[in-house]
Amino acid sequence: MHSAAWVLIMHALSPRWGRAGNGRMLHVPSRPPTVSRRRVLFGAAALALLGSIAAACGSPPPPPDVDELAAQLDRARVDSQLATDAAAATPPPPAAQALTAVASERSAHAQVLSDELVRMVGKNAPTTTATSTTAQPATAPTTKDVIAALRQSADSAAQLAAKQSGYRAGLLGSIAASCTAAYTVALVPVGAPQ
Repeated sequence: MHSAAWVLIMHALSPRWGRAGNGRMLHVPSRPPTVSRRRVLFGAAALALLGSIAAACGSPPPPPDVDELAAQLDRARVDSQLATDAAAATPPPPAAQALTAVASERSAHAQVLSDELVRMVGKNAPTTTATSTTAQPATAPTTKDVIAALRQSADSAAQLAAKQSGYRAGLLGSIAASCTAAYTVALVPVGAPQ
């Protein structure tokens, strides 16, 4: 195939010989741009820098357990205040001493929960209840009110402990056990069925 026809075909397809009869160049595709390693490395570095800047600008969302633990923290604070108020309103010393002990335990629970929330979030522990400036109720809380509140706290802590693992499960389980012991043993009047 080394004939004159082959030479004419090669001249027609060759970019050097690719002129039309009117003297203008025919559209000849250029070769694709070459990408050097330097450009690839520069682009990768730019993307890494952009990614780190984007990640640094946003704060990560808090773990989903934060809201549930904050609710337990609020519940412990309310129970402690309720037991303190009931102790002040209860005249017999054994009941007032038991209520004071319960208030102290629930205050300790609130402190431990607050510490755990600070460890999880890295800043002050959030709370779920808003501060209100309403007046105190007309009647002082009774031991029955404290028992009902402790029963609810024990149930919610036990349910949350079942969803957790590790330290948090143990923490919530011990809080549930403490609340249960308080309302079934410490606050039950002498001679009442348990």
